[in-house]
Amino acid sequence: MTTTNAGTFAIPTKSDVTANNQAIFDTLQSRLGFVPNLYAYFAKSETALSDYLTLQNRKSSLKAKEREVINLVTSQINGCRYCQSAHTAIGKMNGFTDEQILEIRKGTAGFDHQLDALAKFTAAVVTSRGKASEASKEAFFAAGYNEVNMIDAVIVIGDKIISNYIHNLTSFEIDFPIADEI
Repeated sequence: MTTTNAGTFAIPTKSDVTANNQAIFDTLQSRLGFVPNLYAYFAKSETALSDYLTLQNRKSSLKAKEREVINLVTSQINGCRYCQSAHTAIGKMNGFTDEQILEIRKGTAGFDHQLDALAKFTAAVVTSRGKASEASKEAFFAAGYNEVNMIDAVIVIGDKIISNYIHNLTSFEIDFPIADEI
C-alpha cells in the first residue's frame, strides 16, 4: 500500500485494504466486472472510497447524460486522461457517439441545445473556479435549467475535480480504453 518509489503510486489489491473496502471491492466486482484503479486507489484511505461513491451515487436533478456532459468537460479542462477515458466509455453507454463525445470534451454540444448550454456552463464554472460570467449563467437558465440543476451541476463538477486531481497527482495506469487526444 505504499509508493513503490518516488513518483510511482501503487494500486492496492483487495488484500491490502480494510475489510470495509474489501466489501466495496466485492460489490464493484459484481456490478462492473472489475474494480477500477481509481476506486482501488481511493481504498488506500479507510473512508475515502465509501465517501466518494456516496457522493458519486447521490440522487440528482440531472439525468445520466447530463452528468456525463459535466464529467467529460471537467475532465478535459483538468487534463485528466483517466477520467477522459472512463467517461468516454460511460458516455458511449449513455448513447453518445464518438463524435459527440469529442465535441462535448471541447465544451460544446451543437447536436443538442440544452446539453450545449450545460457544456458551456460547465466549462465556464471550471475555468473560472466558480466565478462564471453572468452570460454563461443566463444561457444555462435560458436553456431550461434551474437553481437546483445549478447546485447539482456544481456537485458533479466537484466530484469530478476530486477524481481528476487524484489521477493527475498519481498517474496510475488507466484501465479503460484510452480516449483520443484532442
